[in-house]
Amino acid sequence: MEEGLPFATSNVAREIDHVLGDRRGWTAIMSRTVQRVSKDATFRILLATPETTDALCAPLDTDGRLSCRNGQTVVLNAWRWANGATAYGDNLDGYRVYMVNHEFGHALGNGHVACPKAGSPAPVMVQQTKSLEGCTSNPWPTAG
Repeated sequence: MEEGLPFATSNVAREIDHVLGDRRGWTAIMSRTVQRVSKDATFRILLATPETTDALCAPLDTDGRLSCRNGQTVVLNAWRWANGATAYGDNLDGYRVYMVNHEFGHALGNGHVACPKAGSPAPVMVQQTKSLEGCTSNPWPTAG
């Protein structure tokens, strides 16, 4: 986590660990598990200020509001972590789950997809931060 953010590092790490270890997550789809390591990690997840997110995500234009995966680094935008997105309304916890799953999905090689049918749960790789495209919000890769 970038220094100076108004979040407890242990709480953020616990939330990310919970999402990545949940049975509704990516481990239910792939035949591997995910665990935190102290060095030589395959992927690194970082919660960063909008300015740092913009720099780490370049050349992708995150406009200070989006998150990204760039190489082996998953960058979660702290502004979004604090404020969520319209698609999730007041459900900040649900949005954070989506945010981790969506960006980690990119690290696993998954690209963006479209809403398959209006009214259905959005696949987690729909850009739900920007639009639900007629689907309903869904933070988990195993639904939708």
